[in-house]
Amino acid sequence: MADSPYVIAVTAASFRHIVVEGSHERPVLVDFWADWCAPCRMLMPILASLADDYGGKLLVAKVNTEEEQALAAEYGIRSLPTVQLFKDGRPVDQFMGALPEPQVREFLERHLPRESDQLLARAHRLLSTGDPEGAARLIDQARDLDPENARIRLVEAGIAAAAGDLRGAQEILDGLPRELAEDPEATSLKGRVGFAALQADSPPEATLRSRLEADPKDSDARYRLAAYRVVHGDYEGALEQLLALMKRDRAYEDDAGRKGMLRIFALLGEQSDLVARYRSQMLNALY
Repeated sequence: MADSPYVIAVTAASFRHIVVEGSHERPVLVDFWADWCAPCRMLMPILASLADDYGGKLLVAKVNTEEEQALAAEYGIRSLPTVQLFKDGRPVDQFMGALPEPQVREFLERHLPRESDQLLARAHRLLSTGDPEGAARLIDQARDLDPENARIRLVEAGIAAAAGDLRGAQEILDGLPRELAEDPEATSLKGRVGFAALQADSPPEATLRSRLEADPKDSDARYRLAAYRVVHGDYEGALEQLLALMKRDRAYEDDAGRKGMLRIFALLGEQSDLVARYRSQMLNALY
C-alpha cells in the first residue's frame, strides 16, 4: 500500500461509504488489483503519485480482488488491473491495463473538477434562486477562463429553459458531446425541458381533466396532464398518470407512459423514495 493520505484500501464493508458515497464529494478512482498481477504492481506507484499531485481532488481506492471476489464480480471485473472512476455514486469511466502516466493523467483530466466548475456551481445556485442574469454573468466568466469546458453549455441550457426558451434549451442539449449527454444533470434537464415543452403545447389543465373525466381511455389527455404535474412539481401525481397510461395503452406514442416514467426517474435520481416505489410498480405492471 502506497504511503499516501489519498490512497486507501477498501473492502466490501467499506466500499459503499468510501467509494459510492464518497464520490459525491470528489472523484474516486478504484484500482482492482491482485498480488500475482505484475502490471498491477507497475500501475500502483503511478496512481499513488497522481493522487498526491492532485492534492485531495482525487481519492484512489484499492480493491484486492483475491480477497474481495464478490465485489470484483459485482462491478464486472474480468481482467487486471481494471481501474474504474466513480462520480456521483456510480462508475462513469474505466481503463484496463498498466497505462503510462501521461495516459492516466489524460484519463483523469476528463473527469476532475476544473477551476471553471466552481463558477458553474455558483451559476447553478443563482439559477435555482431565480437569478438567471447573475448566472449568465458567471457563465461568461467561466467561458473566458476555460472555453473548452463542455459543462458551460449544460448550464446555458438551464438558463434558456428558465427563460422559457425551450426550443433553445433543447437544441443545446441535443448538441452536447457524447460523454456529457448521459450525465445525470443533463438527463434530468432533458426530462424537465421535454415535459415543459409538452405542457406548453397542451390545452389548459382544466380542459385535460374534463376530457379525462369524460373518457378515462383518453391517453393523450392523460399524458399531457402528467406533463402539467411535472411542471408544477407534483412528481407523484405525474407518475400516477403515466403508470395508468402504461397499464391502459402501451401503444400510445410508442409506450409513452413507461418512457415518461423513466424520464421522471432520471429527473429525480435513484436515491428518491418515489423512484424506488414507482419503479417497483412499473416492473410489476410490465411482468
